[in-house]
Amino acid sequence: MSEPQGTEPSDGTTERLPILGKPANGTEPDRSTPEPGTGPPTVRDGEDGREGRFWSARRIPAGIVALLLLGLFGLFLYDIVSVRAGRPEMYWRRELADQLSERPLDDTWVLVGAGVAAVLGLWLLILAATPGLRDLLPMRRPHSDVRAGLHRDAAATALRDRAMEVAGVQSARVRVRRTRADVRATSHFRELDDVHDDLDAVLTEAVDGLGLSRPPRHSVRVRRPGRKG
Repeated sequence: MSEPQGTEPSDGTTERLPILGKPANGTEPDRSTPEPGTGPPTVRDGEDGREGRFWSARRIPAGIVALLLLGLFGLFLYDIVSVRAGRPEMYWRRELADQLSERPLDDTWVLVGAGVAAVLGLWLLILAATPGLRDLLPMRRPHSDVRAGLHRDAAATALRDRAMEVAGVQSARVRVRRTRADVRATSHFRELDDVHDDLDAVLTEAVDGLGLSRPPRHSVRVRRPGRKG
């Protein structure tokens, strides 16, 4: 028993239903223009997909500075309120004022205190002006609403796995920095120059495949394994 091929209107004629995905007139749809979201990723104008480093929240330094300032301001406020209430000022503030008024500027303790304050201030300025997160390498940003990063250890593991695929490589050690990737490999057979050339070609392709915004330059060194005993 065959199934009906269409619906039968009241006048007795049979009407064939259109095939899914094909227009009713029988013409093929125009596929020259890709549908939205199916084409290649778009790069933001003028940026070429390059991204700067991720900025650290600096929670620990900010918390330490906030606690120190809170404690210092709290002591001064308590002393001021105590003096306004008719009580004598705190001993440490009176002693500090006497020491600052009596000691000359070239005194050792004055110079040490000024040096410590300058170092702490310089450290805070460096933290405020630098992004931090040195272990996180920014990746290319083809879409404006997506930003990704790759950890150095993950990048080193990926490069080491690719290096181990080269014939003749017995072991490999990779260290990835911000602008450089150092690869140290040992080869137990084949000529060292041939292994070096193959490693250089494989790592060039592997570094580009990481998708980093600033691909690091790589250096390759190949040697024979040391003698046991």
